[in-house]
Amino acid sequence: MFKRRAEPAPKLDVVPTQMRVTSILGENTSWKGDLTGKGGIRIEGLFEGNINLEGLIIVDRKGRVESELIKAETVIVGGSVRSDIQANRVEIRSTGRVWGNVTTVLFSTEEGAYLRGEIQMEEGILEEDKTDPVESDPVHPGQDKNKTELTPKKTKG
Repeated sequence: MFKRRAEPAPKLDVVPTQMRVTSILGENTSWKGDLTGKGGIRIEGLFEGNINLEGLIIVDRKGRVESELIKAETVIVGGSVRSDIQANRVEIRSTGRVWGNVTTVLFSTEEGAYLRGEIQMEEGILEEDKTDPVESDPVHPGQDKNKTELTPKKTKG
């Protein structure tokens, strides 16, 4: 008489490995060297070296990074970063301090965040540009890349 309806199993949202923290550099730990790979890292201590990560980087409010370049999908800064940053998304939290240039698609800050450097906003996903801009330019398809189009103005003197 009373039949139980088959209810669909609830869907579990699985966060991709690249967008979650898979490693932690602890508060009283320092590391010197380069970091590459996939996954996410939370830096609570001191990291010195370049970072090229397919994933998430979180610099905790007590964390410090000293580098020439940080490349990642997402960089969230709550601590101190002395480096240029290239990422699809960059967030600087209210406790975050960045000394370096930022190249990103999405950028956000909280009140109190600090940035000393330039911000360059991109329209698409950051990847190595492997095409020659002159050769692939649809407006000037046959233009010689070695030819200079600018001519100086002559001034009377």
